[in-house]
Amino acid sequence: MSETTDERAENAAAAEGAEATPAEHAESVDAPILPTAPVSADPSPLGLVLGVVKTARPKQWVKNVLVFAAPFFAFSKATNRTELAIDALIAFVAFSLTASSVYLINDAVDVEADRAHPTKRNRPIAAGIVPVGVAYGAAAGFLAAGLAVSFAASWQLAVVLAVYEAVQLAYCFGLKHQPVVDLAIVGSGFLMRSIAGGVAGGIAMSQWFLLVTAFGSLFMVAGKRYAEIMLFERTGAKIRSSLKKYSASYLRFVWATSAAILIMSYCLWAFEIRQTEHNSVWAVVSMVPFVIAVLRYAVDVDGGNAGAPDEIALKDRVLQVLGASWVLTLFLSFYL
Repeated sequence: MSETTDERAENAAAAEGAEATPAEHAESVDAPILPTAPVSADPSPLGLVLGVVKTARPKQWVKNVLVFAAPFFAFSKATNRTELAIDALIAFVAFSLTASSVYLINDAVDVEADRAHPTKRNRPIAAGIVPVGVAYGAAAGFLAAGLAVSFAASWQLAVVLAVYEAVQLAYCFGLKHQPVVDLAIVGSGFLMRSIAGGVAGGIAMSQWFLLVTAFGSLFMVAGKRYAEIMLFERTGAKIRSSLKKYSASYLRFVWATSAAILIMSYCLWAFEIRQTEHNSVWAVVSMVPFVIAVLRYAVDVDGGNAGAPDEIALKDRVLQVLGASWVLTLFLSFYL
């Protein structure tokens, strides 16, 4: 975006008084976004360890609660509930470790692009706290630990984790720049979490359950991409190359279509649950908080504030109440 004459004069005056920092340049819409040098590097071993832990993104482990979905629905009819619960916990730990390895690799690959981003430049690798080589080594360690833990539940869980890792690595090293394909891959990560919980406990999963998970994932991913485009329009922040091939209207179409299929699939699944669980009315009642929660989340998507789904889930109290109500109604439908 070109500067006006007045803006050039203001910039020249500012340059005489003090030299602008790279961070200030990155936050300016009109100024070119330049890569920033490491700004808060801590050379101490403790700083390095904390940087690795932060890059592993333990806050995003909340996504991995999806591994408990299939065991939750099968728990009422399980013959060995203790074993099922332990397998679900193993799947959660294994998937969390494996997902963290992907986060480390992704940040190492994107280090230069992150330094040109208004918020991502503060990530430990982009800020110089964690060297790229250390990040790759830590990623290998997290992956090895995740696979080792998975075998405690079943070898099928290890296969799911290996497939997840392979798909995500393909995403990190090139497919993230392919429009539509990037949406499908990111969405598949949520689906694989649900499948991991099922295979860990040897559970046969409903087709409606898988459809709800798949289109719910696509709904959130399309919303996140839409929020990134809104951020670009507001601040001029650098965005991934695949987003340059999307329009805001197209992404709105994707998340609106996904929401519609998600709601329809869940309603059909709820009626199926009612038929199989002693004609319980609570399965039908569960549709109310579920639909309202989807519409509530859509408000954040429409406002371009869905860039971090995990933060929305942790901060939106109304959404948390709706989620708790939904879980409660499902619990009553299976266990009452």
